[in-house]
This record gives sequence, C-alpha cells and structure tokens, in this order.
Amino acid sequence: MLWCRHLYMGEKARKHRFSIIQSIRKESPLSGVYVIAPPSDEHNVLDIYPSCMVKAGGWRKKELRILGIAEGYQEALCLAGTIVGEMYKRTGRFCLDEFLAERGGH
Repeated sequence: MLWCRHLYMGEKARKHRFSIIQSIRKESPLSGVYVIAPPSDEHNVLDIYPSCMVKAGGWRKKELRILGIAEGYQEALCLAGTIVGEMYKRTGRFCLDEFLAERGGH
C-alpha cells in the first residue's frame, strides 16, 4: 500500500485522521470509511473503495495507492470531485500522473 504525500482528507475523516490511517495500515478497516485511489482502468478518472477492500490484498493487479480518505460515501464523492476539479484546473485535462507530479510527488 502506498500513500500519496499530500493526502486528501474529507472534513469528517480529518477529525479522526490518525485512527483511520492506523486502521487502514493495519488492514483492520473501519465501517463507513472510504479510500480514493487511482483508476483501475482507463475509463475512470478515480476509484472509490470501502476501506475493507484494502484488506483484500490481491483485488488489483498493482499495489494500492491511496490519494484520499473519507468518512461516508457522500463525503467520498465530494472529495473525489475536489480532486478531479483541482486536477483539471492545474493541468487542463484529466491526467492523474501529471497532476500528482505537479503537486510534488506521489
């Protein structure tokens, strides 16, 4: 599991940042917590997964890179929208790798 250097946090998730991050690192997911990750295929801009998916381990072909954390699906949608909005504003397109490189690394 890789963590984005500039991790995006939802408002609710920010209040419990330390416990949420520790829970995800220990692969003991919290109910109602979601992670925002790079897309699993070229048809998506970002993916949103329940934190319990992190524990599954082999569910993706490559290691999971966490870009953001949210409490509740609605907050996850808003946070993903924020990331996509910033991406487009900074790069003029939907290129996640370019956006993350511009922000100072993955």
